Amino acid sequence: MQVEELLERYKAGERMFRAVNLIGVDLRGVDLSEAILVRANLQDTSFIDANLTQVNFREAKLMGVDLSNANLMEANLIGANLTHAKFNWADLTGSNLRGSSSKMVSLTHANLTDANLTEANLVEANFVGANLTNATLIRTNLMKANLTGAVLEGANLTNVILRESILEGANLVNAILSGALLIGANFTEADMSRVTMIGADLSEANLSGVNLRAANVSWTTLRGANLSRSRLYRTKLSWSNLSGANLCEAVLLDTRLDHANLRDADIRGAILPERRE
Repeated sequence: MQVEELLERYKAGERMFRAVNLIGVDLRGVDLSEAILVRANLQDTSFIDANLTQVNFREAKLMGVDLSNANLMEANLIGANLTHAKFNWADLTGSNLRGSSSKMVSLTHANLTDANLTEANLVEANFVGANLTNATLIRTNLMKANLTGAVLEGANLTNVILRESILEGANLVNAILSGALLIGANFTEADMSRVTMIGADLSEANLSGVNLRAANVSWTTLRGANLSRSRLYRTKLSWSNLSGANLCEAVLLDTRLDHANLRDADIRGAILPERRE
C-alpha cells in the first residue's frame, strides 16, 4: 500500500490497516487517530507532529521511527519494537507500552503520565526530563537508562531494573521501588521523599544529597552506597544493610535504624538519631 492510498482510505472512514508495510515514508503532521496498525511495518517512518491519538500499534515494527512531538495519548504500543525510535516531546499520556522492546529509544521530555510500561525492555533508554507521573513500570528493564531530571512522582516501579541507571535530580516522591534492582544507580540530588523501597538492592548506588525524608527503606541492601549529605529525617531503615556505606554529613534525625547493619559505615559529620531506650 502506498501512503496516498492509506490516507485516502482513512479519509473515507476506514480505520483497519493491519500489517500494512510503509517503510521510510513521510507522514509528518498526519491525522491517523484511532487507526488500527497492528503488526504494521513502519520502520524509519516520520510521524513528527502527527495526531496518533488512540492508534493501535500493537506488535508493530517501529524501529527508527521519529514520533517527536506527536500526540500518542492512549495509544496501544503493546509488544511493539521501538529500537532507536524517537518520542522526544511526544504526548504518551495514558498510553500502553507493556512488553514493548527497544534499545536506545529516546523519550526526552515526553509526557508519559499514567502510562503503562510494565515488563517493557527499555535498556539504555533516554528519559531525560520526561514526565512519568503515576506511570506503571512493574518489572520494567531500564538498565543503564538515563532519567536525569525525570518526574516519577507516584510511579509504581515494583521490581524494576535500574542497574547502573542515571536518575540525577529526578523526582520520585511517593514512588514505589520495592524489590527494585538499583545496583550502581546514580540518584544524586534526587527527591525520594516518602518513597516505599522495601527489599530493594542499592549496593554501590550513589545517593549523595538525596532527600529520603519519611521514606520506607526497610530490609534494603545499601552496602557500599554513597549517602553523603543525604536527608534521612524520619526514614525507616530497619533491618537494612548499610555495611561500608558513606553517611558523611547525612541527617538521620528520627531515623529508624533498629537491626540495621552499620558495620564499617562512615558516619563522620553525620547527625545521628537519639538512642531509643
